[in-house]
Amino acid sequence: MGFLKNFLDDNAREVKKYQKRVQVINALEPEIQALSDEDLRGKTDEFKQRLENGESLDDLLPEAFAVVREASRRVIGQRHYDVQLVGGMVLHDGRIAEMRTGEGKTLVATLPSYLNALTGRGVHVITVNDYLARRDSEWMGQIHQFLGLSVGLIVHGLNYAERRESYAADITYGTNNEFGFDYLRDNMVTRPEALVQRDLNFSIVDEVDSILIDEARTPLIISGEADKPTELYYRVAQIIPRLKPEEDYNLNEKDKVVTLTEKGVSRVETMLGIENLYDDVHTELTHHVNQGLKAHALFKLDRDYVVKDGQVIIVDEFTGRLMFGRRYSEGLHQAIEAKEGVKIEKESQTLATITFQNYFRMYDKLAGMTGTALTEEPEFKKIYKLDVVVIPTNKPARREDIPDVVYRTEKGKFEAVVDEIVERHAKGQPILVGTVSVDKSERLSALLERRGVPHQVLNAKYHEREAEIVAGAGQRDMVTIATNMAGRGTDIILGEGVSELGGLHIIGTERHESRRIDNQLRGRAGRQGDPGSSQFFISLEDDLMRLFGAENIMGIMDKLGMDDSIPITSKMITRSIETAQHRVENRNFEIRKNVLDYDDVMNQQREIIYAQRRMVLMGENLRENIMEYIKKVVNDTVDIFSRESSYPEEWELDSFVEYIDTNFLPNHDITADQVVNMNKEEVVELLLDKTIALYEARENAFGSELMREIERAVMLQVVDGKWMDHLDAMDQMREGIGLRAYGQKNPLVEYKHEAYDMFQGMIDSIEEDIVRYMMRVAPQVREQAPEEPQHIHTNRDQEEPARPVHNEGPKIGRNDLCPCGSGKKYKNCHGAE
Repeated sequence: MGFLKNFLDDNAREVKKYQKRVQVINALEPEIQALSDEDLRGKTDEFKQRLENGESLDDLLPEAFAVVREASRRVIGQRHYDVQLVGGMVLHDGRIAEMRTGEGKTLVATLPSYLNALTGRGVHVITVNDYLARRDSEWMGQIHQFLGLSVGLIVHGLNYAERRESYAADITYGTNNEFGFDYLRDNMVTRPEALVQRDLNFSIVDEVDSILIDEARTPLIISGEADKPTELYYRVAQIIPRLKPEEDYNLNEKDKVVTLTEKGVSRVETMLGIENLYDDVHTELTHHVNQGLKAHALFKLDRDYVVKDGQVIIVDEFTGRLMFGRRYSEGLHQAIEAKEGVKIEKESQTLATITFQNYFRMYDKLAGMTGTALTEEPEFKKIYKLDVVVIPTNKPARREDIPDVVYRTEKGKFEAVVDEIVERHAKGQPILVGTVSVDKSERLSALLERRGVPHQVLNAKYHEREAEIVAGAGQRDMVTIATNMAGRGTDIILGEGVSELGGLHIIGTERHESRRIDNQLRGRAGRQGDPGSSQFFISLEDDLMRLFGAENIMGIMDKLGMDDSIPITSKMITRSIETAQHRVENRNFEIRKNVLDYDDVMNQQREIIYAQRRMVLMGENLRENIMEYIKKVVNDTVDIFSRESSYPEEWELDSFVEYIDTNFLPNHDITADQVVNMNKEEVVELLLDKTIALYEARENAFGSELMREIERAVMLQVVDGKWMDHLDAMDQMREGIGLRAYGQKNPLVEYKHEAYDMFQGMIDSIEEDIVRYMMRVAPQVREQAPEEPQHIHTNRDQEEPARPVHNEGPKIGRNDLCPCGSGKKYKNCHGAE
């Protein structure tokens, strides 16, 4: 309570500072209102000129906010409230504005986005889905366009030209997935004109808790198809259901871990007809068994995923929304497809990946807004260096939050929920019921049908109608059942006469593992001073209670002879719920932090590779780089063969002569007899002279201009191929690194050390391959069509991969990297054709 009091005092002081500037903005209102439309629009050019003359954005803020407020009043008929001006200033300062549902966050974002767009460096307004991004760009975009700024939209399905144009706009609306994937795709293009994004300047993230916290567990991944068979998944899916829980495998629901017992291992070996499941030759089979066991025991239909149109589609555990195109990694998704008997999609190889944490931390300035951020402020501070300012409501809140009621069993709880709905529905009061899964929403729907209560169901199966269903949830007689999505971003406006009935009533049928999700559900009622109420119904069989200590309470109720119909209210139970939620929140934070700790290692490497790649892409002269690589490759080659001897007569000279022919000096005339009488330094000098001479001869033959293009193409191709292989190797190392803990070693420290060594090895390999290709490549002149973004798989969309184009060139060894850039060996790629 002391912490909360101090926080509230600090928050009040922050708000008070902002309110002083609100008075300045309000004082400008008569002057701004007197301007004609043309003069109001002309303020944009005036502000830009003042910025060029040395004024700062902070200097312009009061007048700019007053201009946006007046433009909004004229264009869409909405005048920003004073508290919305406060929210706008919080966002401009790169902080999180916590504003209750219905307080107009969408309108708030127009203030800082206009002000920051005056610099010409672009502003991104990011939200959770295409519907909201399109709605906001069309609705709020009218204000910006009236004031002379351009507005772009980034959603799924745009072509390259549309994306490039949208990113060039002053203010760009879009979804978090699309912004992240466009960043990754930009770092895969082969010509600078194919880039779509500009530098990442300022981002305002709507529903910031959903995007920066809930979705931060899963990185964005772009992948291409890998050559892995799918038959094993079906084979394993047939035997796993024959295993018995506790006898053949142990399930830990709390930590979401499932493991085979010794007896289970023996049964699997018998069913598969093998002697030792953990033999080296069965590594892949072991992986399939582990993933099949997870799919069977941990992942449930209509809770974790649904099957729709013959596809397994993940259900977001926090929002209840379907996550189209997103797939579980490491073969787990394929294991679930085999379990459900649908077509198995091919496994994939990672081409590019990044976490939301590391993507959004690249912005020069980051801000966010949501109705629920305060409980996660420590995480926002630690990961993103963002603090939270709670903005007062425009009108006093009138929602009544009724204490929880707890039932012994889930059956008793649902019967009580239905009774409550029937009673309130009889009066005509609208009711929004929150459930934690598709399965439970449909179960409740069936109970209401039996009681003759008409209702709407909003869950992952009916997500297309989400906005339409939620928008009508406040009308008289409406009963709406919703999974956790509960239509975030869509206002629930009360129908006629509903206020007199008590407003919208919220029923929560289960406590979520995060207090923030519960608060989001409550927040659907009581917008803009409307009346409303909320209450949670809980049972001791709910997952949260069952996994985090309801056994003692259940024992007490049994001794007291309490049946299913008797609810209890107890401070002890309330405390146990809060304790359980706090523990789960901490655990989830540790999971997200762990993901980030490992991705931070990758991120340092990613930044180096992408920076080097961008340098190559943007046309810098690479001849000096090639010369440096030649010197390094020659010196490394001599070091390898000389070992501890400086005398060539002690080297393996036949192998040495063959090696230099293969790697950097094809068709040379150097012989073992010529080298044997030299010293080490003379050998280095001879190789350098001949290699550089060959390079210059090739440049003279091709011409300098073409040679620069060849250098650029070869470097991009080699870097991309090696980087893909490196990502794959890092994935494999990450998967097994946890076992180091059994040897009393810190897995993260081990991962950092090995990742560094692997990265250095990759850099050496890149330099060697670049030199080898440059000495052999034969360019082919051809027409080149404008480059579109690559059609490749992402873990959140369903694009088909394009076949790479193969240019004829020198003879490639079967085990060499394929020149097409796929990252595969030649024999497994174009060599196979």
